[in-house]
Amino acid sequence: MREFWFQFLPILLPLVLIGLGWAVGTWRERAHLASLAVREQAAADVRVTNLRCVPGDRDVVEGRFVCGDVVIASDYFKTVAAALRNLVGGEVRAFETLMERARREALLRMIDDARRLGSREIYNVRFETANILSGNPNRRNKASVAVEVFAFGTAVVRGESREAGTIP
Repeated sequence: MREFWFQFLPILLPLVLIGLGWAVGTWRERAHLASLAVREQAAADVRVTNLRCVPGDRDVVEGRFVCGDVVIASDYFKTVAAALRNLVGGEVRAFETLMERARREALLRMIDDARRLGSREIYNVRFETANILSGNPNRRNKASVAVEVFAFGTAVVRGESREAGTIP
């Protein structure tokens, strides 16, 4: 009877690992998305824009560089799904949520940096991304395993904020 199960082990083990990767990855992704939603609600009082010029800049007291950086790795299931998708070509949709989560997390970290400086406004916000841990650079269709997102901008402190004593 044992010999019967051992002959299916090479087939069952990868399927079990892929299923486990999908279940754990989905659970962790949903938990992170829920955490992001809560933190975004708490950060709603900070104005974030990609405008290059600050409107009403006469009362600006100070401008400082703020940034947020995050690296998020793919789970096992998404890596396998991306490798299979690369066989036939096309867009790898499994990594869309990975990029979305990374951008949102980097933005929230940048907002936290601005709050530490006493700012409630961030202008000229930009994002830089990099795929890391991509595997062999000589391979043509390489599946990205992790993504780094760097968000940066200029935190502005206005005169009324300084007078109210909210700036450290």
